[in-house]
Amino acid sequence: MINVGIIGGSGYTAGELIRILMYHPNVNIDFVYSTTNSGKPLSLAHHDLMGDIEMNFTDTINPEVNVVFLCLGHGKSISFLKENQFASHTKIIDLGNDFRLNKDAHFEGKDFIYGLPELNKADIKKANYIANPGCFATAIQLALLPLAKHNLLNNDVHINATTGSTGAGVGLSETSHFSWRNNNMSHYKAFEHQHLGEISESLVQLQDDFESELLFIPNRGDFPRGIFATLYTSSDESLEYTVAKYEDFYKYEPFVTVTTTNINMKQVVQTNKCIISLMKKGNRILVTSIIDNLTKGASGQAIQNMNLMFGLEETIGLHLKPSGF
Repeated sequence: MINVGIIGGSGYTAGELIRILMYHPNVNIDFVYSTTNSGKPLSLAHHDLMGDIEMNFTDTINPEVNVVFLCLGHGKSISFLKENQFASHTKIIDLGNDFRLNKDAHFEGKDFIYGLPELNKADIKKANYIANPGCFATAIQLALLPLAKHNLLNNDVHINATTGSTGAGVGLSETSHFSWRNNNMSHYKAFEHQHLGEISESLVQLQDDFESELLFIPNRGDFPRGIFATLYTSSDESLEYTVAKYEDFYKYEPFVTVTTTNINMKQVVQTNKCIISLMKKGNRILVTSIIDNLTKGASGQAIQNMNLMFGLEETIGLHLKPSGF
């Protein structure tokens, strides 16, 4: 059994980790760390766990666990690791943004691998430290990687993507209150979202001359979970050629499906799937990419990385039911 520790246990991504890991056949949840809820049952913060798991939050860590998931706010993982030491055999999967960029990947003798399995699977299998991708970054990269692989990203890419309210985290803010979010929509961080850096680095990894602009408009949706992303760019290739390249790129990737039909977000909510739909109009290729921001965009992908790191089939524990209606 893989002994697991979870740091920052009261947030949305930690709750999703607990829900999936408590039914993972190869995992034992050793501790869930939360300084604000220490001694209280997990179900106090994650109400849907009532009756499913009898465990309390703790404010102490077990430094000998096999793997620890960091579910802290962005920028807080570095501080936590400086203050808390784990055994040399403990693998670390960070769900924050502290180690995602190349310039931040080396920390106190630890080399963090960017954990997008569809791009870096071979390196993930050998890794001890993983920087889990951002949710928008996951949806957008999976939409664009096949084009980069075949040097087809030679024009600006226009991106419009809408995420659920859980993407903002469990803490309240002006734009996360129900009365503001319900029946409402807005964009934020237009053209300068923090995920653009990691997206660009991944595209350059496959197309080294990539220097086009990613014109990204992120939107807040009035639903709790999911990402619906549409991207378009100029392309002289036929739809049939493009679909074939996407299908070839993802033929060994169990969580990515390519189609030419219209897709909707409920096909992936509560799963680790990404569905990509391709359309062509004139010289423009339209790519639609849908994921659940908490599973494939965060905790599910983190568990997929854990499976790869420990030599397991990457789908174990991740056969999850979508919410069809």
